[in-house]
Amino acid sequence: MASEKDYQGLYDRIAALREQVASRLSSDLVSNPSLADAITKQIDDMLASVVDADSRIPPPPDKGLSQLAGVGPDAAKALGATRIPQGVEAYDETITSERIIAVGDMYYLWQHEKIGVFRAVQKLQELFKAGTVRLSSGPGAFALYQFDRRDVLRYTKEDRLAAYRRIFGYGGAPAPTGSRANTDYHKLFSHFVHQVTLFWRDKRISDVIRERAYDPSFGSIAIVRRAGLDLRNNLKWLSFGHLNVLRVEVMQLLEEAFKILDSDDVKRLFGADTGWDVLEEVLIRYFNERLVTSPRQRMGVTGREVLRWLAQPHILQTTRSQFETLLLEIAEQSEEWLTSAQAMGLGKRTGSHRVLPWDQTQPTPIKSNGRQKAGVSPQRAPAREFEYEL
Repeated sequence: MASEKDYQGLYDRIAALREQVASRLSSDLVSNPSLADAITKQIDDMLASVVDADSRIPPPPDKGLSQLAGVGPDAAKALGATRIPQGVEAYDETITSERIIAVGDMYYLWQHEKIGVFRAVQKLQELFKAGTVRLSSGPGAFALYQFDRRDVLRYTKEDRLAAYRRIFGYGGAPAPTGSRANTDYHKLFSHFVHQVTLFWRDKRISDVIRERAYDPSFGSIAIVRRAGLDLRNNLKWLSFGHLNVLRVEVMQLLEEAFKILDSDDVKRLFGADTGWDVLEEVLIRYFNERLVTSPRQRMGVTGREVLRWLAQPHILQTTRSQFETLLLEIAEQSEEWLTSAQAMGLGKRTGSHRVLPWDQTQPTPIKSNGRQKAGVSPQRAPAREFEYEL
């Protein structure tokens, strides 16, 4: 068990070791900056192993209080002989990846909900029941019957919309009783995606301008990490409850719905080649909607990949080379999501916004009909507002 004197000495020796290594290898570090990462990681690993070993030693029954207070036979003669703990488990390492992955699936489902997959199948059901379409006993017709019969066993549309509202702040449905709408999600998510795209843009530039290739302000992993941790912490307390089982059920529902749209008799009914063509034909013919199928679908796919990446411990990686390697997994997904969001008016790309001010995570006052209140500038209206209407 480390005493206060040992505790202080450990960090003094680590600091001296860093200074000594930097002094002896200064010329090599200038010509080979990646060597600094390797040395720093080795020293950090040494320190972490010592701290971890000390944390595993069971404390005395009184947790060292009598020693500190000078009571009993073990009373310390000096402050340096008293016990000092190493600290508690880090906050950002206490999250469960399963819940964040479930959030990613819910985001994927929200985008398909906005596209209109379930509304299109519901419309086909109405037409099938009314006998106004030429469907009778084909695979699509039978699947429509089964889809309708299973409806009583599923979560309702209101349940889905309430879940979207609670997790993302999206939609106009009220949040479930006892919870609140997560009005900060869209701002935090787009900020993280934007920082990832800025990181790789700066990285590409630094590969050309070699003298700035290792400038910490040019492609900062700290900014990307902070944006990712802010988003992950935002979702931590909003991913409990029935979210896990709901997303499994709705994912099954989405698969079933798309099989109906992609069935041969339904495609033949609309003269379509794919299930997506049937979906768009129904939305145009019966809902008179402007199609947003492609950007919405890609936002769902790429957004889910970004959230899946965030569910893993990659964001806690401190070594630059390893962090870049892991972040490369979502580099293209982030660029594609941001481009699709720009096309939909749900995001913007700037080159100067490196930090998200804390007050910009607060919701802007908006009326229930989606219009802004007086005094709110249209240019400053949050992108979330475009997600309000379903």
